[in-house]
Amino acid sequence: MKNWLLHILVNAVAIIAVGALLESVQIDGVGGALLAAFILSILNAVVRPFLVILTLPITIVSLGLFLFVINAITLALTDLFLGSTFDIDGFGMTILAAVIISFLNLVLNSLLKDMKKS
Repeated sequence: MKNWLLHILVNAVAIIAVGALLESVQIDGVGGALLAAFILSILNAVVRPFLVILTLPITIVSLGLFLFVINAITLALTDLFLGSTFDIDGFGMTILAAVIISFLNLVLNSLLKDMKKS
C-alpha cells in the first residue's frame, strides 16, 4: 500500500512537470494531478495488461515501441474520465506526454530507489 501511494505521488509529480512543459496539457492544480495519477494507476493495473496482450504481435514487430502507444491510450482514457480537470489536446501530444511521463517516472523511481539504499 505504501509503495502504491508513493508511485501515485511520483506519477503526480511527472504529470505536473508535463503540464508545465507542454502547453497542450492542462491540469487543474495539484489535486487534479493527484486524481489523474490515481486514475492512471488504476487504468495501468486493469486495462494496460489486456492491451499489451491484444497488441503483442505489433509490439514484437515494433521492438517494443508500440508500448508508448499503449501508454498514450491509458493516458487518453484518463483524460476522458477526468474531463476538464486533466486535458490533453490531440493524440500526438498524448503520445509525447506519455513518453515524457514514462521517462520522468523512470528517473524519479531510480532516485527513490537510490535514497532507500542509503
